[in-house]
Amino acid sequence: MTKVLFVCLGNICRSPAAENIMNYLVDQAGLTGTIISDSAGTADYHVGDLPDSRMIATLTKRGFPAHGRGRQFKPSDFEDFDYILVMDQANYRDVLRLDPEGHYRHKVELITSYCRAHTLNAVPDPYYGGPEGFNQVIDLLVDACSVLLTTVKTEKA
Repeated sequence: MTKVLFVCLGNICRSPAAENIMNYLVDQAGLTGTIISDSAGTADYHVGDLPDSRMIATLTKRGFPAHGRGRQFKPSDFEDFDYILVMDQANYRDVLRLDPEGHYRHKVELITSYCRAHTLNAVPDPYYGGPEGFNQVIDLLVDACSVLLTTVKTEKA
């Protein structure tokens, strides 16, 4: 089993969207149970909260599920997950700060490193913007998660 953790700041917009998109793609590929996704935030602002209502609406409108509750990234996640994919450089620094010896640095990557159709080097936080920001996040994450799924399948073959 491969375990993937998506991380953003508050765990109510970007990372739960990635989790839901990845789980959907895994299900569509007939790989349920072989690749498991979860999400977390670097901050504790929204622990226990549902995803942002605007993200839920955008995911649902685009045909994706919108499950999950906010949780904060914890040091044990380094051992529990095979991939730790962050949304931006601030998330990258915040996660690596919890691994001062660098034992798990190889697991932490920017999710946009998997994008092929988009060239942004981060998934922008849509929280303070309008609907176009939420759609952009979904577009970036579908691109990245599709490539990630192919990568994981290839590595496990």
